[in-house]
Amino acid sequence: MSQEYKLKGLSSLSLSPGSKQEVEVEGIEDGKVLLVNTGGTTQALGAKCTHYGAPLAKGVLTSDGRITCPWHGACFNAKTGDIEDAPALDHLPVFKVAERDGAVYVTGEESAIKSSKRQPNVKCAGLGSAQEEHVIVVGGGSGTLGVVESLREKGWKGGITVVSNEGNYPIDRTKLSKALLTDLDKLTWRNKDFYESASIKFVDGQVNNVDFSGRSVTTDAGEKISYTKLVLATGGTPKRLPLDGFKNLDNIFTLRSVNDTRKIVDQIGNKGKKIVVVGSSFIGMECAVATASDNDVTVVGMENVPLERVLGEKVGAGLQKALEGKGVKFYMGASVDKAEPSSSDSSKVGAVCLKDGTKLEADLVVLGVGVSPATQYLKNNSNIKLEDDGSIKVNDDYSVAGLQDVYAVGDIATFPYHGPGGDGKPVRIEHWNVAQKAGRIAANHIVNPGGKTEHFIPIFWSALGAQLRYCGNTMASGWDDLVLDGNPAENQFVAYYCKGETVVAMASMGRDPAMAQSAELMRVNKMPTKTELQEGISVV
Repeated sequence: MSQEYKLKGLSSLSLSPGSKQEVEVEGIEDGKVLLVNTGGTTQALGAKCTHYGAPLAKGVLTSDGRITCPWHGACFNAKTGDIEDAPALDHLPVFKVAERDGAVYVTGEESAIKSSKRQPNVKCAGLGSAQEEHVIVVGGGSGTLGVVESLREKGWKGGITVVSNEGNYPIDRTKLSKALLTDLDKLTWRNKDFYESASIKFVDGQVNNVDFSGRSVTTDAGEKISYTKLVLATGGTPKRLPLDGFKNLDNIFTLRSVNDTRKIVDQIGNKGKKIVVVGSSFIGMECAVATASDNDVTVVGMENVPLERVLGEKVGAGLQKALEGKGVKFYMGASVDKAEPSSSDSSKVGAVCLKDGTKLEADLVVLGVGVSPATQYLKNNSNIKLEDDGSIKVNDDYSVAGLQDVYAVGDIATFPYHGPGGDGKPVRIEHWNVAQKAGRIAANHIVNPGGKTEHFIPIFWSALGAQLRYCGNTMASGWDDLVLDGNPAENQFVAYYCKGETVVAMASMGRDPAMAQSAELMRVNKMPTKTELQEGISVV
């Protein structure tokens, strides 16, 4: 039940336009709200981001009325509290605020004030004749989650069926590599009751054929399901090494699913294991960090420094130094030759051999050597053309070029990029929140085909001993210069990746809310130029 609460230490609503303030709520332990003034009107919202609970007072409030989380870039409408950008799933609650007798009060439910969350209204009972309209979503990851929740929230009354071989409801996949979590209760975003209340049906299975002409999909169990709209969201398949030993020896793992993580955790057991991580990009590096404190961890990478392809040599070298200080060993510029069996058990891996003759003893090996678009079920389908990398080319609204009422989102989608330096060039981005955002865009187009498609700035984050934050994208244009402030080896820096005078991407550690501010500046095309940054201008 809603009731009125007094705000601690406030005698008036005196916020200036464009400002925000976190305030404690009297009578509620740890209760806080965020006061914001947008357009001259002050109101109260939930004080924490609904994603991971970041304090929004430390985020960014824009002139067009958006609040951006300082940690992972989730965006909310400052007037309605509604989500405007991933990765958050729940909206912010909005509370009535009033000034009276030299004090300020808010009205709301205690639970909403404490949780700072408002679940989307997805309840859908009695589909009736609308059941003739049927959306099938193939896949069970972040993109799927964005599609199905947005469809219901935007008023879709037709049927929704998810066909997934994940074996669980959509999870926070980022926690698998960042923390090696295996508890589904801590990983799953929504429970069974949520999906049932939204009349969203889940089918456990793998689609092995799509009949685009007949508008149906067929599962590996032989079940044929008809659709009027189809969303392909099958994600990525981890790559393996086609080298001796890697094909047949046990204790060599990829890391994509909960089952993958469970196998790795089980093999680590009581710790003290020798772990070789092959691959020095984000999955490999996160796994190395997550296991380094209690094990002997070695990273093998082909680059000169870890993460060089994305972050460049200067930043990568600094991060390598920081992780070496935590006990992680690196063999960079290295090529793997083969895996050898253990002397105590020939069925299991015992060492990774490099082409220079180095032999790295291993109790287990984790492969972080990239993913391929999971589109094998479409490979021989004459009605759809796959790109050279196996992905699917889509339009701005994620509809598949050349097919009617078919969409593709997430790791399998190559889409036009409109961020700085993009100019609509096709890119494929393997980010959790990009997939979720794409799902929302596709859902919006299904419900409202004539609506405007909003472009967005990609954001991702990584746990590398400290939180790395990144926005923008360099794949469309490349980059030719770096403006670096701070020291990556000390986990305190901001790096701007430039193509000519245009900042096309940025990365930071320990400089919040620099990433959130940069993402918003990129979105409205007001990011400082390279020269301005070199001359000392700050985005914060």
